[in-house]
Amino acid sequence: MSLITPLEPSTGGAHHPTSVLMESHRSVHTTLFGRIESAVASSCGSVHAVNEDAHSALDESGTMFVVADGVGGGAMAALASRHLVTHLHAQLNGHRIGAAGIREAVMSADRAIAKSIAEVTDLAGAATMALCAAANVFASKWAVAWVGDCRVYQLAADRDQPLQALTLDDTFEHLTETPPPGGAPDDPARMVGNGAVSHANVAFTHVGHGDLLLMCSDGVHKFVDTKDLTHLLRGQSSLARRCEDIIALARANGSIDDATALVVLRDGMAMQRPLWIDRLVHHERTRR
Repeated sequence: MSLITPLEPSTGGAHHPTSVLMESHRSVHTTLFGRIESAVASSCGSVHAVNEDAHSALDESGTMFVVADGVGGGAMAALASRHLVTHLHAQLNGHRIGAAGIREAVMSADRAIAKSIAEVTDLAGAATMALCAAANVFASKWAVAWVGDCRVYQLAADRDQPLQALTLDDTFEHLTETPPPGGAPDDPARMVGNGAVSHANVAFTHVGHGDLLLMCSDGVHKFVDTKDLTHLLRGQSSLARRCEDIIALARANGSIDDATALVVLRDGMAMQRPLWIDRLVHHERTRR
Protein backbone atom coordinates (compact mmCIF):
# COMPACT_ATOMS: atom_id res chain seq x y z
CA MET A 1 0.00 0.00 0.00
CA SER A 2 1.41 3.36 -0.94
CA LEU A 3 1.20 6.26 1.46
CA ILE A 4 0.91 9.93 0.73
CA THR A 5 4.37 11.25 1.52
CA PRO A 6 4.05 14.49 3.49
CA LEU A 7 5.73 17.46 1.93
CA GLU A 8 9.30 18.09 3.01
CA PRO A 9 10.78 21.53 3.71
CA SER A 10 12.34 23.64 1.00
CA THR A 11 16.03 23.24 0.32
CA GLY A 12 16.67 26.89 0.94
CA GLY A 13 17.22 26.48 4.65
CA ALA A 14 14.95 26.49 7.69
CA HIS A 15 11.59 28.06 6.96
CA HIS A 16 9.76 30.46 9.17
CA PRO A 17 7.51 28.72 11.70
CA THR A 18 4.46 30.62 10.51
CA SER A 19 4.99 29.81 6.84
CA VAL A 20 2.42 27.42 5.38
CA LEU A 21 4.31 24.77 3.45
CA MET A 22 2.02 21.80 3.15
CA GLU A 23 0.24 19.39 0.88
CA SER A 24 -3.43 18.50 0.95
CA HIS A 25 -5.59 15.78 -0.58
CA ARG A 26 -9.28 14.97 -0.84
CA SER A 27 -11.18 11.77 -1.56
CA VAL A 28 -14.79 10.59 -1.72
CA HIS A 29 -15.85 7.03 -0.94
CA THR A 30 -19.37 6.15 -2.04
CA THR A 31 -21.35 3.16 -0.81
CA LEU A 32 -24.90 1.91 -1.20
CA PHE A 33 -25.77 3.62 2.08
CA GLY A 34 -24.12 7.02 1.75
CA ARG A 35 -20.90 8.86 1.09
CA ILE A 36 -17.71 9.40 3.08
CA GLU A 37 -15.70 12.46 2.11
CA SER A 38 -12.21 12.90 3.53
CA ALA A 39 -9.38 15.39 3.25
CA VAL A 40 -5.97 15.83 4.82
CA ALA A 41 -3.25 18.44 5.03
CA SER A 42 0.22 17.80 6.39
CA SER A 43 3.15 20.14 6.91
CA CYS A 44 6.76 19.65 7.99
CA GLY A 45 7.80 21.83 10.90
CA SER A 46 11.03 23.75 11.13
CA VAL A 47 12.65 21.42 13.69
CA HIS A 48 12.84 18.30 11.50
CA ALA A 49 14.59 17.59 8.20
CA VAL A 50 11.55 15.63 6.99
CA ASN A 51 7.92 15.38 8.02
CA GLU A 52 7.76 12.70 10.73
CA ASP A 53 3.94 12.60 10.58
CA ALA A 54 2.22 10.05 8.33
CA HIS A 55 -1.37 9.40 7.33
CA SER A 56 -3.55 7.10 5.26
CA ALA A 57 -3.57 7.42 1.49
CA LEU A 58 -7.12 8.72 1.16
CA ASP A 59 -7.81 7.17 -2.23
CA GLU A 60 -7.17 3.75 -0.71
CA SER A 61 -8.66 4.24 2.75
CA GLY A 62 -12.38 3.93 2.13
CA THR A 63 -13.80 4.03 5.64
CA MET A 64 -10.59 3.65 7.69
CA PHE A 65 -8.19 6.47 8.47
CA VAL A 66 -4.94 6.69 10.43
CA VAL A 67 -2.74 9.58 11.51
CA ALA A 68 0.64 8.78 13.06
CA ASP A 69 3.26 11.04 14.62
CA GLY A 70 6.84 9.83 14.70
CA VAL A 71 8.45 10.46 18.07
CA GLY A 72 11.20 13.00 17.39
CA GLY A 73 13.44 11.89 20.24
CA GLY A 74 13.84 8.39 18.84
CA ALA A 75 15.69 7.09 15.82
CA MET A 76 13.86 6.53 12.55
CA ALA A 77 10.77 8.48 13.63
CA ALA A 78 9.55 8.96 10.06
CA LEU A 79 10.02 5.27 9.32
CA ALA A 80 8.07 4.35 12.45
CA SER A 81 5.07 6.53 11.61
CA ARG A 82 4.85 5.37 7.99
CA HIS A 83 5.31 1.73 8.94
CA LEU A 84 2.57 2.08 11.57
CA VAL A 85 0.03 3.45 9.06
CA THR A 86 0.89 0.78 6.49
CA HIS A 87 0.75 -2.05 9.02
CA LEU A 88 -2.63 -1.04 10.47
CA HIS A 89 -4.21 -0.86 7.01
CA ALA A 90 -2.70 -4.22 6.04
CA GLN A 91 -4.05 -5.85 9.19
CA LEU A 92 -7.50 -4.24 9.31
CA ASN A 93 -8.63 -3.41 5.76
CA GLY A 94 -11.35 -5.79 4.61
CA HIS A 95 -11.98 -7.13 8.12
CA ARG A 96 -14.77 -6.46 10.58
CA ILE A 97 -13.71 -3.60 12.82
CA GLY A 98 -13.77 -4.41 16.53
CA ALA A 99 -11.82 -3.52 19.66
CA ALA A 100 -9.98 -6.84 19.87
CA GLY A 101 -8.87 -6.71 16.24
CA ILE A 102 -7.63 -3.13 16.54
CA ARG A 103 -5.66 -3.89 19.69
CA GLU A 104 -4.13 -6.97 18.10
CA ALA A 105 -3.13 -4.95 15.02
CA VAL A 106 -1.50 -2.25 17.16
CA MET A 107 0.49 -4.78 19.16
CA SER A 108 1.54 -6.50 15.95
CA ALA A 109 2.68 -3.12 14.60
CA ASP A 110 4.65 -2.50 17.78
CA ARG A 111 6.66 -5.67 17.21
CA ALA A 112 7.04 -5.16 13.46
CA ILE A 113 8.30 -1.58 13.80
CA ALA A 114 10.82 -2.54 16.47
CA LYS A 115 12.11 -5.33 14.25
CA SER A 116 12.42 -3.06 11.21
CA ILE A 117 14.33 -0.40 13.13
CA ALA A 118 16.58 -2.99 14.78
CA GLU A 119 17.77 -4.01 11.32
CA VAL A 120 19.07 -0.46 10.79
CA THR A 121 20.16 0.83 14.19
CA ASP A 122 20.45 -0.12 17.86
CA LEU A 123 18.51 2.98 18.88
CA ALA A 124 14.76 3.04 19.48
CA GLY A 125 12.08 4.54 17.29
CA ALA A 126 8.34 4.82 17.80
CA ALA A 127 5.17 6.68 16.87
CA THR A 128 1.88 7.76 18.38
CA MET A 129 -1.34 7.25 16.46
CA ALA A 130 -5.05 7.84 16.06
CA LEU A 131 -7.41 5.64 14.04
CA CYS A 132 -11.02 6.07 12.93
CA ALA A 133 -12.89 3.32 11.10
CA ALA A 134 -16.51 2.64 10.25
CA ALA A 135 -17.65 -0.30 12.36
CA ASN A 136 -20.90 -1.11 10.54
CA VAL A 137 -22.19 -1.17 6.97
CA PHE A 138 -24.10 2.09 7.44
CA ALA A 139 -20.98 3.99 8.62
CA SER A 140 -23.10 5.23 11.52
CA LYS A 141 -20.94 3.54 14.15
CA TRP A 142 -17.23 4.30 14.20
CA ALA A 143 -14.32 2.86 16.14
CA VAL A 144 -11.88 5.42 17.53
CA ALA A 145 -8.48 4.16 18.69
CA TRP A 146 -5.38 5.94 19.86
CA VAL A 147 -1.98 5.54 21.47
CA GLY A 148 -0.09 8.57 22.74
CA ASP A 149 -1.17 12.13 21.98
CA CYS A 150 -2.67 12.14 18.50
CA ARG A 151 -6.26 13.25 18.94
CA VAL A 152 -9.73 12.67 17.48
CA TYR A 153 -12.56 15.20 17.74
CA GLN A 154 -16.18 14.98 16.61
CA LEU A 155 -18.29 17.90 15.43
CA ALA A 156 -22.02 17.23 15.09
CA ALA A 157 -24.02 18.64 12.20
CA ASP A 158 -26.23 20.32 14.82
CA ARG A 159 -24.65 23.76 15.17
CA ASP A 160 -25.71 23.94 18.82
CA GLN A 161 -23.43 21.03 19.70
CA PRO A 162 -19.83 21.83 20.73
CA LEU A 163 -16.72 20.15 19.40
CA GLN A 164 -16.19 16.96 21.40
CA ALA A 165 -12.83 15.36 22.13
CA LEU A 166 -13.13 11.58 21.71
CA THR A 167 -9.63 10.80 22.98
CA LEU A 168 -7.60 11.47 26.12
CA ASP A 169 -3.86 11.88 25.63
CA ASP A 170 -1.62 9.08 26.94
CA THR A 171 0.72 11.58 28.59
CA PHE A 172 2.69 11.06 31.78
CA GLU A 173 0.48 13.64 33.46
CA HIS A 174 -2.82 12.00 32.48
CA LEU A 175 -1.52 8.56 33.43
CA THR A 176 -0.09 9.92 36.71
CA GLU A 177 3.36 8.61 35.85
CA THR A 178 6.75 10.23 36.37
CA PRO A 179 8.43 11.22 33.10
CA PRO A 180 12.00 10.03 32.51
CA PRO A 181 14.94 12.41 33.00
CA GLY A 182 14.66 15.18 30.41
CA GLY A 183 10.99 14.37 29.77
CA ALA A 184 7.97 16.58 30.40
CA PRO A 185 4.59 15.77 31.98
CA ASP A 186 2.79 16.38 28.67
CA ASP A 187 5.08 14.05 26.69
CA PRO A 188 3.46 10.83 25.38
CA ALA A 189 3.96 7.96 27.79
CA ARG A 190 2.63 5.35 25.36
CA MET A 191 4.05 4.77 21.88
CA VAL A 192 4.03 2.08 19.20
CA GLY A 193 7.32 0.58 18.09
CA ASN A 194 9.41 0.52 21.25
CA GLY A 195 7.38 -1.74 23.53
CA ALA A 196 5.87 1.21 25.43
CA VAL A 197 2.28 0.14 24.86
CA SER A 198 0.31 -2.70 26.42
CA HIS A 199 -2.90 -2.06 24.45
CA ALA A 200 -4.53 0.59 22.32
CA ASN A 201 -7.34 2.73 23.68
CA VAL A 202 -10.53 1.90 21.77
CA ALA A 203 -13.93 3.59 21.95
CA PHE A 204 -17.01 3.73 19.71
CA THR A 205 -19.08 6.71 18.66
CA HIS A 206 -22.23 7.32 16.64
CA VAL A 207 -21.58 9.50 13.58
CA GLY A 208 -24.69 11.08 12.11
CA HIS A 209 -25.20 12.47 8.62
CA GLY A 210 -23.28 15.73 8.35
CA ASP A 211 -21.04 14.97 11.32
CA LEU A 212 -17.28 15.59 11.05
CA LEU A 213 -14.39 13.68 12.56
CA LEU A 214 -11.07 15.52 12.95
CA MET A 215 -7.84 13.58 13.48
CA CYS A 216 -4.68 15.53 14.21
CA SER A 217 -1.14 15.35 15.55
CA ASP A 218 0.06 17.40 18.51
CA GLY A 219 1.60 19.95 16.15
CA VAL A 220 -2.03 21.01 15.64
CA HIS A 221 -3.96 20.49 18.86
CA LYS A 222 -1.37 22.05 21.15
CA PHE A 223 -1.68 25.32 19.24
CA VAL A 224 -5.33 25.57 18.17
CA ASP A 225 -8.09 25.64 20.79
CA THR A 226 -11.48 23.99 20.37
CA LYS A 227 -13.26 27.28 19.73
CA ASP A 228 -11.06 28.05 16.73
CA LEU A 229 -11.22 24.45 15.52
CA THR A 230 -15.02 24.63 15.61
CA HIS A 231 -15.03 27.88 13.65
CA LEU A 232 -12.74 26.50 10.94
CA LEU A 233 -14.49 23.14 10.68
CA ARG A 234 -17.89 24.79 10.25
CA GLY A 235 -16.58 26.91 7.39
CA GLN A 236 -18.06 26.80 3.91
CA SER A 237 -14.80 26.04 2.09
CA SER A 238 -13.78 22.58 0.90
CA LEU A 239 -12.65 19.99 3.44
CA ALA A 240 -9.10 20.23 2.08
CA ARG A 241 -9.08 24.00 2.55
CA ARG A 242 -10.39 23.61 6.09
CA CYS A 243 -7.52 21.24 6.87
CA GLU A 244 -5.06 23.73 5.40
CA ASP A 245 -6.58 26.57 7.42
CA ILE A 246 -6.25 24.56 10.64
CA ILE A 247 -2.54 23.99 10.05
CA ALA A 248 -2.02 27.60 8.99
CA LEU A 249 -3.55 28.76 12.26
CA ALA A 250 -1.36 26.34 14.24
CA ARG A 251 1.68 27.84 12.49
CA ALA A 252 0.48 31.38 13.19
CA ASN A 253 0.08 30.44 16.85
CA GLY A 254 3.69 29.26 17.10
CA SER A 255 3.72 25.60 16.08
CA ILE A 256 7.11 24.58 14.67
CA ASP A 257 6.38 20.83 14.92
CA ASP A 258 5.16 18.62 12.10
CA ALA A 259 1.41 19.11 11.79
CA THR A 260 -1.31 16.95 10.25
CA ALA A 261 -5.08 17.46 10.14
CA LEU A 262 -7.37 14.83 8.60
CA VAL A 263 -11.13 15.44 8.38
CA VAL A 264 -13.84 12.89 7.61
CA LEU A 265 -17.41 13.89 6.72
CA ARG A 266 -20.30 11.41 6.66
CA ASP A 267 -22.76 12.63 4.03
CA GLY A 268 -26.40 11.65 3.65
CA MET A 269 -27.79 9.54 0.87
CA ALA A 270 -28.69 11.07 -2.47
CA MET A 271 -32.00 9.20 -2.57
CA GLN A 272 -34.57 8.10 -0.04
CA ARG A 273 -33.56 4.78 1.45
CA PRO A 274 -35.95 1.82 1.78
CA LEU A 275 -37.88 1.30 5.01
CA TRP A 276 -36.02 -1.94 5.74
CA ILE A 277 -32.77 0.05 5.98
CA ASP A 278 -34.40 2.49 8.43
CA ARG A 279 -35.49 -0.46 10.55
CA LEU A 280 -31.96 -1.86 10.56
CA VAL A 281 -30.54 1.51 11.51
CA HIS A 282 -33.03 1.79 14.37
CA HIS A 283 -32.15 -1.72 15.52
CA GLU A 284 -28.42 -0.91 15.33
CA ARG A 285 -28.84 2.21 17.45
CA THR A 286 -30.95 0.51 20.11
CA ARG A 287 -28.20 -2.09 20.54
CA ARG A 288 -25.57 0.58 21.31
